[in-house]
Amino acid sequence: MAHILQTAFLPSTSALRRTPISGSKGKSQSLQVKAKIREIFMPALSSTMTEGKIVSWMKSEGDKLSKGESVVVVESDKADMDVESFHEGFLAAIMVEEGGVAPVGSAIALLAETEDEIAEAKAKSQSSSGISSAQVVEEKPKQKEESEPAVPAVAPTVSSIKTVAVGSAVHPASEGGKRIVASPYAKKLAKELKVDLGTVVGTGPMGRIVAKDVEAAAAAGVVAAALPASPAIAAPVTSGIELGTVVPFTTMQGAVSRNMVESLSVPTFRVGYTITTNALDALYKKIKSKGVTMTALLAKATALALAQHPVVNSCCRDGNSFTYNSSINIAVAVAIDGGLITPVLQDADKVDIYTLSRKWKELVDKARAKQLQPHEYNTGTFTLSNLGMFGVDRFDAILPPGTGAIMAVGASQPAVVASKDGRIGMKNQMQVNVTADHRVIYGADLASFLQTLAKIIEDPKDLTL
Repeated sequence: MAHILQTAFLPSTSALRRTPISGSKGKSQSLQVKAKIREIFMPALSSTMTEGKIVSWMKSEGDKLSKGESVVVVESDKADMDVESFHEGFLAAIMVEEGGVAPVGSAIALLAETEDEIAEAKAKSQSSSGISSAQVVEEKPKQKEESEPAVPAVAPTVSSIKTVAVGSAVHPASEGGKRIVASPYAKKLAKELKVDLGTVVGTGPMGRIVAKDVEAAAAAGVVAAALPASPAIAAPVTSGIELGTVVPFTTMQGAVSRNMVESLSVPTFRVGYTITTNALDALYKKIKSKGVTMTALLAKATALALAQHPVVNSCCRDGNSFTYNSSINIAVAVAIDGGLITPVLQDADKVDIYTLSRKWKELVDKARAKQLQPHEYNTGTFTLSNLGMFGVDRFDAILPPGTGAIMAVGASQPAVVASKDGRIGMKNQMQVNVTADHRVIYGADLASFLQTLAKIIEDPKDLTL
């Protein structure tokens, strides 16, 4: 909640009159103080954010706000973030409803200094609804109305209760409904009220669970608990994805799309390498019980290799020069609901493997909850994309804008290998393919880097130092 709502003053016609005070010549003077109505703007939550979606309002119109209090949850191109108020006052008018999209810098609400200005602020909100500064594109994906099968009531008292259906609404961008899509505030509220989000149907945009859904589920649970038990009725199971429908990009998917198109302007090339992983596999089995992950081991090995080849950790942003990055920050691609994000392991060459593994677990949890802060996903200097966990043996990755190289890691698989003395044996090997910016990095640079990486992985004693 580090981001603060930006506000600007709007002139108010109402005035407060103070008690007359004596002037220097004994004449009575009156001091008028104009009340303040502030526009609350859509904040820029990341350097690449051009618009934001209102996930949920944590306050309602007329509610009093304190300085630093969370007001709204905004979905940026990378994460959902709680946004705080910078001023005290009253949330007078909400100009962009939940699910609405507004450009960065446009007004999304009005904040009145006193209750007396709420009515005036609402009038201003209605009069400015057609002004370009408050233009909002409301996302309303067409949904096919389906009639629900009639279910006979078990008892009259039960049928009158508003129940919460199970699994009948799923975010279309989720992986078949495997993950729960909910706003950060809804998750926090569910934890406090002890509500299982898996039993809640979201009424927010694209099926997202918002705070009012959790409150409704909690209320229904209290009433249901007071009623005598009745035979359970099996809820209809649906896939959550309606084939043949057109689904608009989420904010994150839109950002990924723009980045991928931007990457096409960079001249790239690819170099592959085969690395024997027997020693790394043995080390992983030895220290896995201490919380070490294979992702952390690969990130650490990559960072140590980059320390010896700084040009592979460099980047070109203007087409006229390149920068040797002062830190080695390994970004690792993670698939989440509605898109892809790259949490960053900062200073991976300097952090020990145990701390690195703990940090990685923390970053993944925050990424899947859409709670990463900007510095946790936009500071990478080299990117890893690992599909080996899915059994993929080799693939190419697209270079993220603003970086010099990305490495695609395949699965480690047993292979028949001939040794230098002519003997044939079995060894575990993995394929890695590096995509690099050819304006800065050349073939010899990548070849040398991959040789160093192979030596580190094949003799991984330095990974646990």
